[in-house]
Amino acid sequence: MTPEESYGVLLFQSVSYAIKAEKILLAAGLPHKLIPVPRHISSDCGVCLRFRSELRERILAALDGQVEIDAVHPLK
Repeated sequence: MTPEESYGVLLFQSVSYAIKAEKILLAAGLPHKLIPVPRHISSDCGVCLRFRSELRERILAALDGQVEIDAVHPLK
């Protein structure tokens, strides 16, 4: 990650929510990546969705009402 790139992660209660979110974002053409939850962030689910910070609002809008998100965290 270069200094000008910053990322956030979405946490979900289950892997199925994370996979559903991935499908929605793929259909919307929004770049993202499923990654293991970083150790410094706790979650009931073992995977989270990483996205570029500048896409936060677009990602959240695409998932609104579609998938339950546990938390949104900056990725350091």
